[in-house]
Amino acid sequence: MTHNVESFRKRFPVLREKIYLNSCSQGALSQDVELGMLEYLASWHRHGSPWDIWVEQYESGRRLFAELIGAEPEEVALVASASAGVNALASALSYKDRNKVVIGEFDFPTMGHIWLAQRPRGANVSFVEAEKGRIRVEAYDALVDRNTLIVPLTHVCFMNGFRSPVAEITKIAHDRGALLLLDDYQDSGTRPINVKTMQVDAYVSGTLKYLLGPPGLAFMYVRKSLAESLVPTVTGWFGQRNPFAFDVRLLDPAPGARRFESGTPPIPTIYGAIAGVKLLQRFGLQKVADQIRILTTALIHGASELGIQIKTPLDSEGPLVVLQSKDAEGLVRLFAKDGVICSSRHDGLRISFHAYNTLDDVKFVLRLLEQNLETLVTAPPAVVAGSES
Repeated sequence: MTHNVESFRKRFPVLREKIYLNSCSQGALSQDVELGMLEYLASWHRHGSPWDIWVEQYESGRRLFAELIGAEPEEVALVASASAGVNALASALSYKDRNKVVIGEFDFPTMGHIWLAQRPRGANVSFVEAEKGRIRVEAYDALVDRNTLIVPLTHVCFMNGFRSPVAEITKIAHDRGALLLLDDYQDSGTRPINVKTMQVDAYVSGTLKYLLGPPGLAFMYVRKSLAESLVPTVTGWFGQRNPFAFDVRLLDPAPGARRFESGTPPIPTIYGAIAGVKLLQRFGLQKVADQIRILTTALIHGASELGIQIKTPLDSEGPLVVLQSKDAEGLVRLFAKDGVICSSRHDGLRISFHAYNTLDDVKFVLRLLEQNLETLVTAPPAVVAGSES
């Protein structure tokens, strides 16, 4: 059983040689996920084309993701990517009575692309601007009105780690009759979550980051009563009530969120993704959150003491910490030479923590930062939440 950080770390062979701080791009590969994908290959070898087995695994994934986010299985669609899921949802909405889409500038670009692509169908897209590394609730309050159809909202910004005040923005949207779509790709797998408690109307995430799975699979929750009222025009045979009816003349959308699915599911990815989620569940998502918070706090304190400009809000609980750099890509390459895997976005060095990271990892990174201060943007030491005055 995987009850502590040390035993959890042993599931990830890359950690024997590397300090892995890039879970915001791709989670580290565990033995469990590798075995899951080998199980798929074994079934292929053994049975040839066992679609009955593979479809049951597909449905097992649906049930597991539903459990992960506190939803019912019929409220969860399995899709090839977050983009595929949101495109299906966007295609099902009408932009006649309400046409305004309010989206924050911190959202991942695909969100902007999808909703801007709805403009020929009548969508009027408005962007909420950030201020000093945050997007204020008041900024949403000023833009969301009675003409607003939907508010796509990122939970954690991929550029600086800012965490959106979901409850407050959801209330604003609902008070004005708008829907709330939460993009949780940069946070799913780092803490417990319940979509019903959060009262979001739709939720999308994927497997390749903190859920520790392979790429090629995402899942989307759509509140049951909402899903049943929508018919997507982006669809396919697995979005039908009976995919195996093979009736080319019949469009018969599946009940619930399944109608937002489209083509043949990525079965190899599903095998790996299931293994990743089960590994997290055995460790415990609250324990994941606790470990990430400790590491994030330590890095923010240490970087602040070095005078490094921190793009992430100083009260962040993680998982993402972004440090401003004069050459972020170059710094990523320098870190790689010392066995540290991280990433960059624009002028930010991105460091992302998971439960397999330790305070020793933080100390090693802080030493590297101190040795390369000339590549970082420095400022007077900041006052960090919880530090002594």
